[in-house]
Amino acid sequence: MSAGTTLPEVALETEAWAGKHLGERTVSYTQDDAILYALAIGAPASDLELVFEDRLRVLPSFGLTLAQWAPDIMADQGAFDNRSVHGSQELLVAKELPRSGELKFNARVGEVWDKGSAAVFNIIVECDYFQATWQIFAPGFGGFGGERGPSKPTAPSGAPRDAASIQTNPNQAALYRLLGDKHHIHIDPQAAKRIGQDRPILHGLASLVATTLPLAALSGAHPADIVEFAGRFSGVVFPGDAIEASIWDGGRFEAAVGERTVISDGLAIFR
Repeated sequence: MSAGTTLPEVALETEAWAGKHLGERTVSYTQDDAILYALAIGAPASDLELVFEDRLRVLPSFGLTLAQWAPDIMADQGAFDNRSVHGSQELLVAKELPRSGELKFNARVGEVWDKGSAAVFNIIVECDYFQATWQIFAPGFGGFGGERGPSKPTAPSGAPRDAASIQTNPNQAALYRLLGDKHHIHIDPQAAKRIGQDRPILHGLASLVATTLPLAALSGAHPADIVEFAGRFSGVVFPGDAIEASIWDGGRFEAAVGERTVISDGLAIFR
């Protein structure tokens, strides 16, 4: 930015979010909530450790539904508008979640990157059990002269070593909404049309976490044994779509529906 250039008000406000503390919150849950989550991301009724209270192991990614309040705070305070999208997600697991209880969260904004025509907000939520990072891509909020952030990771090289298929359920988005993310694009055809889709779309997190179920099986692990996962939402998934995941060494993967890539820069590491 040249000397004497005046930043627009929205850019000044965007830059001010970097490093901002979003507060603390304690959220409780029951084992029924954790079971509903497992069913909503596609766990079969035969996996008793995910759907039966007597044997329950809580999926670490369930904690993301309890921490959704942090990005919601920023949306409510006008950090970004309804053009913004959930660009990517990361989760680092410290220890397994209990079957029920309460989690005390601390949330903050990390870096805010300037992509020119858009901003990328990194929202970090921590508790004793995990650290999660949401990346929100916000068109119209860039241009404040900040750092662009890291370049996109290079795609995996060579042929994938394995593949897995995930069949989503036609009712999956309606079920996943009960966990708290009730954006209308996941249920209302008219809302979906406003973002250029001919029908409601599946939540990005639902499709990302669904891939970890067969990836765990290929790794000889249980899905609750995941210690790190990440992924960038590169395309829409419709409820009922079949997702094909290609897997490389080191836990890296990509996922597609037909020829359409829907998850890139994927990572799933298990104990």
